[in-house]
Amino acid sequence: MHVLIVDDELLARNRLRVLLSDCEDPSAPFLVSEAATAAQALDVLHRTKDHHPVDMIFLDVQMPGQDGLRFAQTLRSLPRPPAVVFISAHAMYAANAFEVEAVDYLTKPVRPDRLQQAVAKVRRLYALEQKAPATMSMGSAAALLIRDRGRTERVPLHQVIYLKAEQKYVTVRTATRSYILDNSLTELEGRYPLQFVRIHRNALVTREQMRSLEKHYTEDDGEGWALRMHAVPELLMVSRRQLSAVRAIMNQPHIQVQPEMA
Repeated sequence: MHVLIVDDELLARNRLRVLLSDCEDPSAPFLVSEAATAAQALDVLHRTKDHHPVDMIFLDVQMPGQDGLRFAQTLRSLPRPPAVVFISAHAMYAANAFEVEAVDYLTKPVRPDRLQQAVAKVRRLYALEQKAPATMSMGSAAALLIRDRGRTERVPLHQVIYLKAEQKYVTVRTATRSYILDNSLTELEGRYPLQFVRIHRNALVTREQMRSLEKHYTEDDGEGWALRMHAVPELLMVSRRQLSAVRAIMNQPHIQVQPEMA
């Protein structure tokens, strides 16, 4: 993985380079480049694009010349934008950073555990990108912004398996963990009509993650239907009202419907 560190402070670049050495996979060590300004970073991106393109940029927010936020906007116009992780001494720019589709936001001094989390997140994104349609590049994919205790995290939409209403909030489920979101299901359904399918008044699921429709029995509801998703073990109940719409989607070749039992 080619990593570019963009920071006008030499000591900050040196420290981050040392910390990155502890995040390396021995079988695939990092190629690390450095730049002190956005202009120098663009030069690195141009010189390496054909043989070792930059995969991830650690980007300072406040720099001489073009600042990190404006530079991140420039990166989005590239054919293959690198993943951006912002690094700043100030937490107040976090919301702006995620508006330009940053993968993560770290505050100085950077903690080794948070750096490892950011690197792992980028690796997962690239792994998912290999499986995603070619039109869904990491730099342009839509995302949900999760805000929790002063921290904002960007969850790419193609990682979401389902959304489930829980009292006054929505649970966002991915293959690796769950998040809490303040938006309503109705709002999310209207914003992403091609991404999600309503299967119940309290649940939306991602079309591509639907695996099978199965007969299911619960003591509370009796016999009914449940949807099994890829990558997670839990079953999601399908309401009678939504069953016909879900069945129509089940006709797609990659989704299976369990035969009804006599």
